[in-house]
Formats: sequence, structure tokens, C-alpha cells
Amino acid sequence: MTPEKPTTTGPHDLALDPPPGCPAHVPGGLQRLYGPGAEDLGELYEQLREQHGPVAPVLLHDDVPIWVVLGHAENLHMVRASTNFTRDSRTWTPLREGMVKPDHPLMPHIAWQPICSHAEGEEHKRLRGAVTAAMATLEERSVRRYIHRASQYLVNRFCEEGRADLVGQFAEHLPMAVMCQILGMPEEYDDRMVAAARDALKGTETALASHEHVVDALSRLTTRRRAEPADDFTSHLIAHPAGLSDDEVREHLRVVLFAAYEATANLLSNALRMVLTDPRFLARLNGGEMTVAEAVEQSLWDEPPFSTILGYFATKDTELGGQRIRQGDGLLFAPAPGNVDPRVRPDLSAHMRGNRSHLAFGGGPHECPGQEIGRAIADVGVDALLSRLPDIQLDCDEDDLRWTTSIASRQLVALPVYFEPKPQQDVKLRPTHAPVPSQRTARPLHIDPQPAAAAAEPAATPRPGPQVPSDAPPRPADAEHPVRRPSAWRRFLAWWRGY
Repeated sequence: MTPEKPTTTGPHDLALDPPPGCPAHVPGGLQRLYGPGAEDLGELYEQLREQHGPVAPVLLHDDVPIWVVLGHAENLHMVRASTNFTRDSRTWTPLREGMVKPDHPLMPHIAWQPICSHAEGEEHKRLRGAVTAAMATLEERSVRRYIHRASQYLVNRFCEEGRADLVGQFAEHLPMAVMCQILGMPEEYDDRMVAAARDALKGTETALASHEHVVDALSRLTTRRRAEPADDFTSHLIAHPAGLSDDEVREHLRVVLFAAYEATANLLSNALRMVLTDPRFLARLNGGEMTVAEAVEQSLWDEPPFSTILGYFATKDTELGGQRIRQGDGLLFAPAPGNVDPRVRPDLSAHMRGNRSHLAFGGGPHECPGQEIGRAIADVGVDALLSRLPDIQLDCDEDDLRWTTSIASRQLVALPVYFEPKPQQDVKLRPTHAPVPSQRTARPLHIDPQPAAAAAEPAATPRPGPQVPSDAPPRPADAEHPVRRPSAWRRFLAWWRGY
């Protein structure tokens, strides 16, 4: 694939670039994705697209060279071409040659692990087969019903206050509550587990201890379910014919928990922000022209949970987006710039109308196996929140919202809101805006342009109806106007949401 307009310098080659520390790595050389000049990665990606086309050479921390794939089609080609690109980082030239030190900031993402997301070939089939089979045992209606109840529980914690931070009090908690239930350890869900997961993913000084707290819980779960199977994800993972060892079970539980938690917390935050700040969404939601699921899908286009994912590695000399890719080169899979590729989205203000061809969940053999759970958490969670708090409003100017940005993701720090205080509800009840108004007993009156002519027309002869005995008991007032049965669409929504 080649860029729409050819680059002026011709195909780039990382192997021909100066070594790290060379003066060519300042303006005029490769662009760093960290430090000064990389504060706004979105703008930087567009500059790189203009300069190099859909695949651009860049530098990671410690000036480690890598390619960033900016084009939508090029990203899809890379993740699907398993004969040319692998997830096994042990083939990465800078890692083999010692350029990537053990204390590299991105080493947790770089280091190879014996998990399905890093495996290829038959080993990948064995490990991923166990994960996807365990996912398939989850009953969708039961999962959505639990998401709804967990959402109600979280809203109950702040609904009487009239104010809340939807990131810290809702978006960061709901995915963890749901994933702990799915994995089979609901007793492990608490504020500490949420704090540990967030801390472990932020790379702070206490990240290692936080990571151990989560892994210890998963180790206890693995041991318990090996001895006492139940109907949960962990038990089905253990029972799969692939015969995963305890270490393999624990490591896959860790990947599933962290990946699902981080991605869904970001997705939920972004979807809530868009609903609260974009007039198109709020008006259409209230007017019935856009479902919450469509708003979630639009968020996956505009603000994917992961901006880039490290990484893919070339197994042979090849070409991608007009660039010469050498065997051993590394590439960043980049959903954020790929989703705004002008070749697929010439007008970023246009609504995508449920289009699912975005890159938010990857593609090819390593496509996210739990994406429907993430969608369900965001869909049901946003719907439950808006139903309980229909008057919710942003409690600051949109320009005052703050983000933390890294190569991996762009995370909303807080989403302050206010609303009329509401009483707590039974978490098992379906939320409602207000009592449903009674049906009109008569049609509205209309002005007749020709009242005299209308009056001259003979009255219609009433149709005979069933005769009611004179001594029959009076009917209740509501009997004349019985409550209508919900429409087929309403009944379908109730079934789909698990209410």
C-alpha cells in the first residue's frame, strides 16, 4: 500500500538512521513520541501523516526507533498479515541488540510473556481457544443484568448528594465490579482492588505492590476453582481441553482483567463525556434518534480506549504504506490516528451511525475476544445512569476537563457533574425517570373550518355492542381505558437489557 501523495524523501529505512544520541535526532531527524514536542500526540500524528504518509518512523523512550502505523487500511493489513508481522517481541532488533534496557519505561508492554496475545501459530490457537471458549460460556442476558445491578449500586452511593465525579465514582468502579463477578471472585471487588488496578497501570512507585495485590487475588481464585469448579469464566478456562497450567490460567486471568478493566474504564468515561458535552448526542438520545449503543460506538471511533498498542514485529523484509520495513523492525498498532484517517473519515464531524469498522478492538488473530463485554458495560452503564439521573449536567466548562496522555492512551482525569438529589433504589428494580402518565381519555379538539356544514351532516349510527345487564356491578374507571401492552420494540429492549 502506498500513501495517496508520495513523500518527498522516498521510502524511509530505520536501519539507515543514525544511532541514538546522534544530532540527527533533533529537528530534522526522527520525531520522539515522548518529552518536549510530544505533549499533543494527536496533533503530532497528523504532522507525521502529512510528512511521511500512513506509516511513519518515530522514536520511543531512550530514542528506540520504531514505526507508527497511522493509516486505517495499513493498520488492518498489519494485524491480519500474520505471516509478515508477529506479536512476539523476541524478534525485535533493538531488543536483541540491547538498545532496550531492562528498566525501559515500556518494558511491561514489550516483554514477551507466555500468553495468547504474545503467542503465534499452534500455541496461539491452544491458548486463545481456551480463552474464547470460556468467554462463550457467559450468558449475555445474565451479564447485562449484573451490569445493570452493579450500576444501580454505584449510583446509590452518590445519588443523594446531587454531585459526583463520574470517572472516580462510576467509570473506574463498574468494570472492576463486573469483571470480578465474571471471573468468579465477586468478594474481591472493593475500593482497594479498583485503586490497585489503576495504580498498577499508571507505573507509579507503588505500581509493583499494587500489581501483586491483584495477582494474589487471581492466584487464590485459580487455586480455589481448581479444587471447587463453578459456573464462571475461571472454572471454564481451567476445564478446557487445552489443559492450561495454574501459571497459564493465572496469567490469562491477569491479562483479561487488566485489559478489560483499563479499556472499559476509558470507554465508559469517554462515552459519558460525549453524552454530556456534545449537543448532538444528548438531543438525539432524548429524542429517541440515537441509542446509547450508537453513542458508545461513536466514542470508539473518536476516542478509542487505547491510542496505540506495542507492538507488532516484522518477520521478514516487507513493505507497508510505501515504507521499507526490515525484518526485526517494530511497529505500533495505532487505533487513534487510524480511526481519523482522512481516507476513511474525510469529515470528522459526521456521525458514524453504528459503523463498527473502527480499530478500537484490533483485528486479525489477536482481535480483542472480550469486546462485547466492554460494549455491554458501557451500553448498560450509561443507560442506567441516565435513567436514574435524567437531569445530569456537567459541573464545569468543557474546556476545564483534564486528561493524562501517554503513548498507550488518553485518560480523562475527572468528570464532575451535578443533578437534583435522588433517593436510593433497590438495585434489582428497573430504573425509571418518573411515573408513567395516564393515557388520554379523549382526542384533542381540532378547529373545524366549516362548522355549519359539519353540523348538517347526520350523526353516525352507533355500532351495536355487547349488552351489559342492568344489575351488573359497575366497572372500574380504568376498565374503559386499559393500559396498553408495551410495543414489540419496548419488549425487545427489556429482554435485551436483561430487566
